[in-house]
Amino acid sequence: MGKYLFFGCFVLLMVQGVLGRTPERPYVIMVSFDGFRHDYVEKYDLPHFKEFIRAGAQAERLIPSFPSKTFPNHYTLVTGLYPGHHGLVSNRFYAPELHRTYSISNRETVCDPAFYGGTPLWQLAQQQGVPTASFFWVGSEAPILGEFPDRYLMYDASIPNASRIDTVQRWLQLPEAERPHFITLYFSLVDDAGHAYGPNSDEVRAAVREADTLVEQLMKMVHQTDLPINVILTSDHGMLEMETKPETYLFLPELVDVSDTTVVTVNNGTQVSFYTDDPARRDALYQRLKTQETHFRVYRQSDFPKRWHFQNPRAGDVLLVADSGYYVVGVGQEEFGKKVEWGTHWGTHGFDPQTVQAVSGIFYAWGPQVQPGVIVPAFENVHVYPFVAELLGLKTPRIDGRKKVLHRLYRRSARP
Repeated sequence: MGKYLFFGCFVLLMVQGVLGRTPERPYVIMVSFDGFRHDYVEKYDLPHFKEFIRAGAQAERLIPSFPSKTFPNHYTLVTGLYPGHHGLVSNRFYAPELHRTYSISNRETVCDPAFYGGTPLWQLAQQQGVPTASFFWVGSEAPILGEFPDRYLMYDASIPNASRIDTVQRWLQLPEAERPHFITLYFSLVDDAGHAYGPNSDEVRAAVREADTLVEQLMKMVHQTDLPINVILTSDHGMLEMETKPETYLFLPELVDVSDTTVVTVNNGTQVSFYTDDPARRDALYQRLKTQETHFRVYRQSDFPKRWHFQNPRAGDVLLVADSGYYVVGVGQEEFGKKVEWGTHWGTHGFDPQTVQAVSGIFYAWGPQVQPGVIVPAFENVHVYPFVAELLGLKTPRIDGRKKVLHRLYRRSARP
């Protein structure tokens, strides 16, 4: 009975949005379930996600940008730029022009606008007179282009998931002049479980089912507002199953001289970036890695595949890229073996999204401006930005994303 009422609410709001009262500026709530793999809805039979999809539109998969890491891809979603173009090239990297290392665990760098390029959606909206709010998103804690979202919170993983939706509801109850029309909302529970236990675990099953109840709560709240709200459910990447066994790991001290202070080394597990001002040192490092190229590939910046769109000094002068199913650790095998329990399963991502389908995420959309029943092929996540901008009636700067990729999702009769 409950699911029919849930679907009925969808239909009612859709009819109101198209046939109802005087048109008003639409709203967009963009929700990220970090690490939500493209096949989880079917794999774990999630009823509220399925109802959302049935009443809205979907992509077969959402293809992350390279590397398929959390921070670069969340920021790509809100800038329409590849990581090599917006500058947030990984979760950790060295910025040669700043002589500083960015890390997602370093609050000082996370909040420093010098690391962020592009125009985030909240800035684009505010520049055109549209209020915004962010309940967590990469970049929202830094004054990019001199401004924050109109309303935002510093990241705090301890805030209960359900209460985040309650806060969004309060924002939507503000006076019209203050009410945000673009809102981001972030949940980490699926990614947390996927990393710790792997995508096929009971823990991930429990996490995605909790995510399903959050979708139910969110949509009930949306209906109660009686506002023309479009909702996007998306993710930054998927998750690949890994096993803790010696063959999984590439031990960095066995590959390079980790004591060499003339080279800055930043290890992200699935990639390792090496930075040096010395061309001779760079070439020697490249040749040394090239002769050992097993279960990984090594590139000079000039050799990066074009599909990555990754030419950026922050990406490294030499880049080691692990093959699917392999992972780089910064210590030797004996030392590493003392820290882990062999035989356990876990999950990771970061691999080339054009060759490893398991790291693909989700893109589902619903609302009065979204054409229901449409299924689009897998697409790159740079194209989300112009879609959201179109929903909000915003003019976009020059970006990598193209509006025409998702033109079928837009309900033309509801153009703002």
